[in-house]
Amino acid sequence: MDDDASPRSPVKTAQTTLRVVEALKERDGATVTEVADDLDLPKSSAHNYLRTLEHEGYVVKEDQQYRVGLRFLDLGAHARTREPLYTVAKPELESVAERTGEHANLLVEEHGLGVFLLRAQGENAVGVNSHVGQCVPLHTTALGKSILAHLPAERRDEIFARHELDAKTEATITDRETLEAELAEVREHGVAYDREEGVRGLKCVAVPVLSDEEVLGAVSVSGPTSRMGDERIEEELLPQLRDAVNVIELNRAYS
Repeated sequence: MDDDASPRSPVKTAQTTLRVVEALKERDGATVTEVADDLDLPKSSAHNYLRTLEHEGYVVKEDQQYRVGLRFLDLGAHARTREPLYTVAKPELESVAERTGEHANLLVEEHGLGVFLLRAQGENAVGVNSHVGQCVPLHTTALGKSILAHLPAERRDEIFARHELDAKTEATITDRETLEAELAEVREHGVAYDREEGVRGLKCVAVPVLSDEEVLGAVSVSGPTSRMGDERIEEELLPQLRDAVNVIELNRAYS
């Protein structure tokens, strides 16, 4: 996949249109003036972009605010169902979530970021600010570290050149050498941990999904630190994840 972040001939109007949509998402709805200010656009230009998106059904206007429309759901659902890993992983992660009572997650890498393809919720799962389709820095999650550990070194170099090792919490690893040492342990043991590195109060254990030594994604169980002790992780959660990955890899290979 070509991961060049700077196209040789960018289409300015297309770039601006996408940034308008992102601005609406970030603000959870915005007025013409707010979009214009955020993107440093003339108010008339912001209005034209918003009205065009509204006319095409991708933006909805309520009073003086515009918001992202439900038509994007169709695009998102289409993109997700075209990912083979989603289809084979879904029943297994739903089973893990039901048996553990926690969140079970599926993450893949795209454009150097982690994208949540699936989040199955157990009956005791805590509410966290993450959702299907959300993009996260790979170094901040156990899922992402599982993927990074099994990528070729040159691919990791490309990702870190494009995305800095910024901190999400005080526990986030922001030093490349320290991160590489941890990724070596992940490769050796086949498991990655997130100790409040992405979200305060949340711990996670993750296992990669592989095909002929190529990493396809990673699955995890996440929960509050009070319920994610080392003994539970090693004796209950990790075996269930490894069983699920075994089934996912087999179904992926022979489906």
